[in-house]
Parts: sequence; C-alpha cells; structure tokens
Amino acid sequence: MRLLLVEDDLILGSSLKKALEKHAYGVDWMKDGEAAIAGLEDLVFDVVVLDVNLPGVNGIEVLRSARKNRNAVPILLLTARDTSLQKVEGLDNGADDYLVKPFDLDELLARLRALMRRREGRTEIILKSGPIEMDPAAMVVRGAEGQIAMTAKEFRLLKLLMERAGKYVTKSDIEYALYSADSAVESNTTEVIIYNLRRKLGADFIRSIRGVGYMIES
Repeated sequence: MRLLLVEDDLILGSSLKKALEKHAYGVDWMKDGEAAIAGLEDLVFDVVVLDVNLPGVNGIEVLRSARKNRNAVPILLLTARDTSLQKVEGLDNGADDYLVKPFDLDELLARLRALMRRREGRTEIILKSGPIEMDPAAMVVRGAEGQIAMTAKEFRLLKLLMERAGKYVTKSDIEYALYSADSAVESNTTEVIIYNLRRKLGADFIRSIRGVGYMIES
C-alpha cells in the first residue's frame, strides 16, 4: 500500500512515517506543498495523509490541484485547528476525511483502512483466499493450523495479492507498493519475499508466470 505523507513538522512526520511503515504502508514523506503537488502529478499513491497548515502552498491548495487534475486518490486532511470552517473547506474541495491534531494513531489507521475499503468497493474487514485469512486491522494472518508469523513486507505483499485475488500483479507493481521513492530495491527482493510466503503458506498458494507476475486464486 503506497501512502503519501505531507507534513512539515519533522518530529511528527518522522514518527508517523515509522508508525505507518510498521503497519505495512510504503510511505513517501514530503515536507511542503510544492513537492506534494509535483509528487501527485508524477507518482501514483493509494492514499494521502495531508497536513493543511503547510508553509507556502498549504494543504487546501494541494488538494485543489489534485482534484483539478482529476486525481481521485483518497485524501485525509490533518489540521491543528478544530474549526467547522476549515473542515467544510476541505471537504468541499474534495477531501475524503479529516483528523484534528493531536490525534490517536489507532484512529488514523482505522480511518485509512475505511478509506481503502471504500475505494476498493469492499465492506468486509477480513480478506480470505482458500485456507488463508487475513485481518488487516490486527495485522494477523491465519491458516488451517492457526496464526502465521509475518514480517511487515511479507504482510504488505500478501495483502496486495489478496486484495487483487484472481489477477496477476507485476513485479514492478509489487516493488512500487512496498518501497518509497527514496528506497533502494535489490533486484531479487520480491523473489525472496515470495519464496518466504510460499514456505509459510504452501508452495502452490502463489502462482507465477515469468514475465507476467504473481497471483493467488480468487
């Protein structure tokens, strides 16, 4: 899951990036509105967490730019001012949700999961494929014999495949979802994670076709 975080507060931004990455998000962190506008024009994200009170180009202007360019990515606004006017301005300009600072991390994570379910047209919280069941909120994967231990990247890759069950996902799509723009990706990273997942879930659980990608059955 590729997330754009736009936050100029270095302490808050750093802590949010670490927390979100622990919960299986690939995070690109931008610290000003100009960079965010350029990033939203050049890159594809699954969801955006956008601070309103940015220096220079503020979050509302970033939001307007994205919607003007017909970018429908779900955007959650962060604001330090609990005023109805700012909430209304954000929602009227295309924001999907908002949180007032200071906020609880668990609430932010819950709101992000809700945004993604709405985007994907899903109402269920649990993902299932064959004998494997995933609870994204709890970051838990279960098989026929109980809970299966996962690293953050294994969980993130499996979640991507389960969300797109029945369709092949390319290696480049997987790397894009797993890593931020400034992360170095080793050439065999995806293959190593797939190998580990097959070892834990069964050799036939993840199908592959060379040059096409990876898939699990719907």
